[in-house]
Amino acid sequence: MTAVAVVVSSCGNGVIDKSTDGVPPAEATGTLRVLIPSFPPSTQGREEFQKVVDDFQKTYPKMKVEPDFATYTNLNEKLSTSIAAGIPYDVVVTGVGWVQPFASKRIFADLGKYGVTPDVIKEKSVAALIPAATYDNKLYAYPLLADARAVALRKSAFKEAGLDPDKPPTSLAEIKVAAEKLTKRDANGAITRSGFDLASPTGFRQSFTTFLASTGTPLYVGGEPNFDNQQGLDTLLWIKSMINNVQPYGERSASQTALVFSGKAAMGIVTGAVDCSEKGIGKKNCDDLKFFRFNSGKEIEYVGGDLASIGSRSRHKDAAWTFIQSLTKPTTLDALAKLNRKIPAYKDASNSPQAKSNPLSQFVADGLVYAVNENEVPSNWLEMRGNFDIQLTQAVLGQKDPAKVLANLAGQSR
Repeated sequence: MTAVAVVVSSCGNGVIDKSTDGVPPAEATGTLRVLIPSFPPSTQGREEFQKVVDDFQKTYPKMKVEPDFATYTNLNEKLSTSIAAGIPYDVVVTGVGWVQPFASKRIFADLGKYGVTPDVIKEKSVAALIPAATYDNKLYAYPLLADARAVALRKSAFKEAGLDPDKPPTSLAEIKVAAEKLTKRDANGAITRSGFDLASPTGFRQSFTTFLASTGTPLYVGGEPNFDNQQGLDTLLWIKSMINNVQPYGERSASQTALVFSGKAAMGIVTGAVDCSEKGIGKKNCDDLKFFRFNSGKEIEYVGGDLASIGSRSRHKDAAWTFIQSLTKPTTLDALAKLNRKIPAYKDASNSPQAKSNPLSQFVADGLVYAVNENEVPSNWLEMRGNFDIQLTQAVLGQKDPAKVLANLAGQSR
């Protein structure tokens, strides 16, 4: 992503408002600019965002709030462009792996000024997301949502294949054996039901990170690559052995929901919620599902999330912090969790309304103690994300040598 370079090199010279920092909140005027992918661009999403604005304006009644409802696809470009133009956002919501690159370039502000440190937030938030919000032992973001993944199987498919659904395969080796038994083909050999859905139709970065972590190997350690090794090669070769063997490359449902929910896959990766109502997949489908976690030596649950930061070039940092306080109230996080099918990132997430609303959300909320992600990423991570997806795909499809791909990615990470 070339936009990151724009962020680093461009200072900009435009200013929207005079600074309100130090001004009594009741007298502060101006516009608070909020870049946020967490509220869907729907009527309900905008209504929930307005509730946050209304709460914020109890403290800052004369300030306006200008939202930019971004997506994770255009988030980096919007942030980079705004700084290059000298019109920085005051509040920025990003995801796991985003905070360190921007904090290292002084794009995000240290929240320590507002009494928020890693130790303080441990008492208020999901522990799994604290490393993702931390850079140089300081907190640069406040966790909003946890975006967790689990694995699901169809009990009926397992029984049909002579497998025990109460003893799900958890290691990569076990999963491959089971997936091959569960895969169905037509008379021409084409796969009609995938044995395992890797949920990686456009890139293998997250699935590679997840499978590697299940061997006890984090993707990065201290910003240094930790995948150019035997564990990394074995993991990549395993993915290669699965694609077009138990699942066609690029397979996804038209609705972009997990294939296992509809029975198009017998087993596979799922995100953090399932609608068991008749408007969703229905009780019969839900009753046929069992959830479990990967364990090739270490039980893990992949967890991303939404994290709120203050822009370091904001003219309204105090107001931005007040807005984040409104954003992180439990009622707001509950609404966000429901809208995004994620888990609220407050301390007792297992007892949240979202967790109790469906069996999958309850399962992933209870599993946050097993959370893993890309870990301590390098400063060029936003560029590396795209590199991983492109180059891992080339290795999986046999276009490039897997060992050379991992060595190349490790070199690009340094």
